[in-house]
Amino acid sequence: MKTFVLFLVFVAFCAAYLVFYNVRKKKRDAEEAERKSELSEEEKKAEEEAAKQMEEDSECCGQHEVCEKTNLINTKLTAEYYDDEELDVLAGRDPKDYTEGELAELRHVFETLKEYDVAGWLRSTQLRNIELPEDIKEEALLIVSDLRDRENAK
Repeated sequence: MKTFVLFLVFVAFCAAYLVFYNVRKKKRDAEEAERKSELSEEEKKAEEEAAKQMEEDSECCGQHEVCEKTNLINTKLTAEYYDDEELDVLAGRDPKDYTEGELAELRHVFETLKEYDVAGWLRSTQLRNIELPEDIKEEALLIVSDLRDRENAK
């Protein structure tokens, strides 16, 4: 009998928790909907962009056959800049023709990238028709390969 009473108390507690959680979630959803309805079109677009950027910046979710964080295949039609607009002067040129200053700038941009941004940067330089010197290209590919290995090990 004591076990049965404890079981009923447990079931009642679980039911009360579920009801409380559901009411709280509905209240939060209603507040969010009201807040969004009060936003201007510009604010809505800015919020969508921020959400999209957060999604892109987050760790790989593991839902893709090939992780987008380490994928070197261009799936976007527009280049993404990594605070490296000055590298556009290198577009269409052979890396052997780069000046020492241009090579230093390229090396600086590469070395200041976050590890998880390297694959995106490689895709971006490819879209912008910027050919990388072999040493930088090899280092970048090694970083991407290491990231892939770590993702696969998880």
